[in-house]
This record gives sequence, structure tokens and C-alpha cells, in this order.
Amino acid sequence: MRLDCRGVLFDCDGVLVDSTDAGERAWGRWAREYGLDPARVTEGIHGRRSPETVALFLPAAERERGLRRIEEIEIGLADGAAPIPGAPELLAALPPVWAIVTSASPALVGARLAAAGLPWPEIVVTGEDVPAGKPAPDGYLRAAARLGLPAAACVVVEDSPAGVRAGRVAGAAAVLGVGERALVTPAAPVVRDLTGVTWAGIGLVLAPAGILRPGNPTKEETPC
Repeated sequence: MRLDCRGVLFDCDGVLVDSTDAGERAWGRWAREYGLDPARVTEGIHGRRSPETVALFLPAAERERGLRRIEEIEIGLADGAAPIPGAPELLAALPPVWAIVTSASPALVGARLAAAGLPWPEIVVTGEDVPAGKPAPDGYLRAAARLGLPAAACVVVEDSPAGVRAGRVAGAAAVLGVGERALVTPAAPVVRDLTGVTWAGIGLVLAPAGILRPGNPTKEETPC
């Protein structure tokens, strides 16, 4: 299966870096420090910017301090991050036609990429770079523009419902879902991880063994 494109826009957490456990532990610790229910706090963190999560649970007067605290905790736990299987090989093979679009801060995404042994690309769009985070399309539109491409010439690689929606609203050629969590989203196709996902010069090629849900990415349906 081939997804024709000229650029690839990756989310970071859950797509390139396995940081789910570290992120949930960080937010759980933060919740307990503030006397909150960890289950309620961690329920909606994926694909959402930290300021937005903090604003859901703390009054305005406490949000700045709360945001600094979760940043400290998350960076402190970043050394537990690991690469998603197949990510190192795919990134090593890609020319500079890819970018990262993440809800994390620059410091946090840098810490997690370093812990996972993954490269920092030329273009990284973080939650601080756009007026609206996912599911708004702002991050993906900005990253595509910085690559010098329309969003319709790019494949978005995502795992969360908010991220998948952002990629679809941005008008990406396709949204490739990663992991079982992506099966509850409209992403198609969905792969188990990035093992067997390769760059063919004109797009991404997906090994059949890794596909959890196929799509219909014909050349005519995903023009670039």
C-alpha cells in the first residue's frame, strides 16, 4: 500500500516516541499534588496542549504556576521515553521533507526526542507556535507551509482523535493512524507502529503485515 505525498507531518508522542506511560504518570503526579482525581485529569491529555488541560482544572490565579509544575514533572520523566518501533529507521531514510507537529512545548519535545534517540528535524511546530491547538488544523497548516508545500501534498501521521481531526481538517492527502488507539478515529489506513513503513521517494509504503485497518489510498484519491 502506498500513500503518495511530497511531505510527511508527524505528531510526536505516540507516533515517533512512546511516551504514553511517562505522560500519564506525570499528569497523575500533578493531579495528586493539586488534590485532583488523576483519572479525570489523564483522560483527555492526549493531543491537547498543557495550558488547555491546566485551565480545565485550576482557577486562573493558579494556572501559571500549575503549568510550570507539569512542565517540570514531564521533563523530569522524559528519560523514560523510547522510540516507537520503526521510527528510527523511517526517519533515517527520509530526506528533509518531514516535520513534527506537537502539542508539547519545545523543551519537552526536545527532551523526549533525545531520550528516544531520534533526530530534531529542521521544522518543528509546537503548541506555542499556533493560536489554536489540535483538533484545530493550525499546526499542520503551518508545518506544511514551512516545508513549502500545500497540506494536500502531505501525509499526516497521528494517533489521537484530536490529531487525526486536525490532519483531516487541514486537508492532508491522507491521515495515517498509528497504534490501536487510532482505530477509534477516522484515520485510514492504520498501522500497528512504524515497522515496515518506508519512504519510496514519492510517498510512504506500508508493509501489509503491519496494517491494522486498510484504507483506499489510490493515486487518484491522494493526489499530491
